Amino acid sequence: MEITVTVNGQPYTRDVEPRLLLVHFLRDELGLTGTHWGCDTSNCGACAVLMDGMPVKSCTVLAVMADRHEIRTVEGLETSAGLDPVQEGFRAEHGLQCGFCTPGMMMTARWLLDRNPTPSEEEIREALSGQLCRCTGYENIVRSVRWAAEHEAAAHAVSDAIPDQRAETSAPRTRPGSEVQA
Repeated sequence: MEITVTVNGQPYTRDVEPRLLLVHFLRDELGLTGTHWGCDTSNCGACAVLMDGMPVKSCTVLAVMADRHEIRTVEGLETSAGLDPVQEGFRAEHGLQCGFCTPGMMMTARWLLDRNPTPSEEEIREALSGQLCRCTGYENIVRSVRWAAEHEAAAHAVSDAIPDQRAETSAPRTRPGSEVQA
């Protein structure tokens, strides 16, 4: 069955078996191995990706169900400007140990911050409740998400404080004294 899926902004058309899971499509067909295949029972969340902006466990989604949808994987977090604040937060706050759960945690954290830029600790824990980590005890992961939220808020505050010079330069220029008086 032919499908076209946009992954990390890039459209891909492939002929796939109807029973192929999205996690295997991403890993085996597209070579995006950042999405981990863990429990195969939808319990661990290591395979979480964003589908049309919503987190899904890619081990529970058939690739054909992703036809004509947008998928964002952990590889799609980094931009030409650098690492996503969520990635930076996990690095800065040691939000990973073995790293197996990290891609799913990051994608769920990105979803949370996209819809709630200033989550409380309780909201962070609730959002990540479908993700399992055997190493960290979650404290560093929660701190990582909070770090990302704080740094995104600070970056937005700085960009909001800088005047938009495009608006100033797009107005027609007049010579002093040539303005029409009412």
